Formats: sequence, C-alpha cells, structure tokens
Amino acid sequence: MNWDIEAGCRSVDPEVFFPDRPHDHALAAKAICRGCPVRPQCLEFALDARLDHGVWGGLTEVERRSLRRSRQRRARREQTAA
Repeated sequence: MNWDIEAGCRSVDPEVFFPDRPHDHALAAKAICRGCPVRPQCLEFALDARLDHGVWGGLTEVERRSLRRSRQRRARREQTAA
C-alpha cells in the first residue's frame, strides 16, 4: 500500500509543512497530522529517510532528531543487556 495516497496533507499547501521559518506553521501542520490515518507510516518514513526539514508524521525536525536519538540510546541499552 502506498501510504501517501491516504495522507491528510495531500490537499494542503506544502508551505504549511515546509515554512521559510521552521516554527511558523508547526501548529497548523501538527493539527493536520493529528487527524491523519497514515501518521505513523509518515513518521517512520521520515525517520528512516533521515528527513531534516519540515513537519512529517506530526513532528518537527527537532522533535524527530530527539526521537531518533532516544531510539538509538534504547537500542544500545538493549544490545548491552542481551
């Protein structure tokens, strides 16, 4: 399944998700993402592709970096515990 076909943002101006100044539209973009049926797939795509700009899966670039670091730390802890 192509998750992006179901994305709630398909009919929204991309500027909302990729503003000139990163925090300009984060709240509007996040509100659209909250109601999106493919939000988890979008977020995983952005994390896997290491996308560093815009709001993807309801998270800003700063939030995605933080989540990525958190997942990396957890994976390291799990490896050392095994």
